[in-house]
Amino acid sequence: MLLTKKDVYRGNLILVNSHWEYQETSKDSLLPVREGFPVLLQRRAVTLLSSLMEEIRGWNHIVPVSGYRSYEEQQEIWDGSLQENGRTFTEKFVALPRHSEHQTGLAIDLGLKQEKIDFICPDFPYSGICQRFRQRAGDYGFVERYPAGKEAVTGIGHEPWHFRYVGMPHGAIMSSLGLVLEEYLDFLKEYVYEERPYRYERAGAVIEVSYLPCTSENVQLGMDEGIPYSFSGNNMDGYIITKWCLGGKGAVLGGVGA
Repeated sequence: MLLTKKDVYRGNLILVNSHWEYQETSKDSLLPVREGFPVLLQRRAVTLLSSLMEEIRGWNHIVPVSGYRSYEEQQEIWDGSLQENGRTFTEKFVALPRHSEHQTGLAIDLGLKQEKIDFICPDFPYSGICQRFRQRAGDYGFVERYPAGKEAVTGIGHEPWHFRYVGMPHGAIMSSLGLVLEEYLDFLKEYVYEERPYRYERAGAVIEVSYLPCTSENVQLGMDEGIPYSFSGNNMDGYIITKWCLGGKGAVLGGVGA
């Protein structure tokens, strides 16, 4: 497998925040998350979100509020919030263009279905169907991106409605360790590829996750064709390699994705 410098800036685990700008690269196909709503996500995220909502019958009570946004749309939202809400509120809840996860097609804002829904801060309480969604989200590759108590790390205020697709097993690992994406990517740097992978057990299989720094324009990896694997850039300085193993052989796990 050949990894290039451009691959650092693509994948489900790219970090986009006030420090790390989104590098516009070719995205997977964008699809509506639900019929009748003009809210788009990348194809794999839509598939897993649909499976999660089907399990909990979430679309009966939850509505998609905002998904993929272009640079221009994010600029309009930023400017509109500045005028309507002021700079303090806007800097707390709205990311600058090129620094918004919504531009990746991997983030979605969800709201409890009700007569009036706030586009910037939709209601998504820690109870009922909304909490059921949170409890199951990690197993489908989604995480609550901006939880309370992590504001100093994420640079964004507490947003109970904002969820990010990071893929499996990463959503489950982050949830179990209580890490936000910034912390998780730092954590994985302790587990260098081919030296000391992080091992996570799921459905009788062992999944190995490791970090590979980008030290040249091209990196050639020798991968066993019998072992399912995936990779993602971190949008900073390297790649996250994920391998699914069982007794030394590959194990294809239902419902998982990079």
